[in-house]
Amino acid sequence: MNALLTACALMLVIEGLLPLVSPQRWREVFSRILAMSDGQIRFIGLASILMGLLGLLWLR
Repeated sequence: MNALLTACALMLVIEGLLPLVSPQRWREVFSRILAMSDGQIRFIGLASILMGLLGLLWLR
């Protein structure tokens, strides 16, 4: 459970870096995401999940 909370906290830190460092770029990225179709967003979500799972397998 401790590892899961640590992973979630680290994810929040990483996700907060772009808006902190470059808020204008973050707005641009976010507006591009809003312009994508549902299928494209789902594909990005699936790719992120697969990359995360591969990373977990590699680390173990």
